[in-house]
Amino acid sequence: MARRSKPYLLHASFRSDVDLDFNEYPFNIPAVRQLESIEFHPNLTFFVGENGSGKSTVLEAIAIALGFGAEGGTKNVQFRTVESVSPLHKALRLARGVPQPRDAYFLRAESFFNVASYMDGVGYLESYGGSLHARSHGEAFMAVLLNKLKGNGIYLFDEPEAALSPGRQMAALSAIHQLVEASSQFIIATHSPILLSYPRARIIQFDRSGIGEVAYEETEHYAVTRDFLNNYPRRLEQLLGDDEEA
Repeated sequence: MARRSKPYLLHASFRSDVDLDFNEYPFNIPAVRQLESIEFHPNLTFFVGENGSGKSTVLEAIAIALGFGAEGGTKNVQFRTVESVSPLHKALRLARGVPQPRDAYFLRAESFFNVASYMDGVGYLESYGGSLHARSHGEAFMAVLLNKLKGNGIYLFDEPEAALSPGRQMAALSAIHQLVEASSQFIIATHSPILLSYPRARIIQFDRSGIGEVAYEETEHYAVTRDFLNNYPRRLEQLLGDDEEA
């Protein structure tokens, strides 16, 4: 199958009928102020940035506006163990393409354990290849990629690399590519330079100045990782100090 030429999700903007207070969270985050300038790539859009830059907050809001539960899973999984969802989703208008996706999933690393427990509780395990709790965290993530996601879908991932070794991240990248080839669209918030290497993806950087599109080699994730691996003895000395007297 060919990858999509038009995205299921085109872009996000603020609703004109909602009053926004840019002095209140999360609208006071610089990246949130510029949210309506995000246009999504037909295949894969990455959100990158430091902790607290707003990328996960924006991804959560998009997911809820699309009909997902705050903790992840399919749109049929609707539960909430913690009342910590920001009001951003109420202010969003999402422009959608045609036709609509036939599959959809929101994978959120920090609450994936809760989704796995929910699936065990309801006994709906066949599409995952069995209980997610019977696997390691990383194996459970891969079970979603390899078993649950069927293609022709829109998939939102929040820091999927959290449970994956570098080798598994490369395997995940391959699985993501297979789903892109099966007419799927991804939006992924990540810190992983391995995942970010996916060719032709749109990388949106979140920082104190707002948001902007950057090339892979321009990301801090790539630059810092490359610098450390190429100069790790010197970087360890700078970070840890001279331990000759230890």
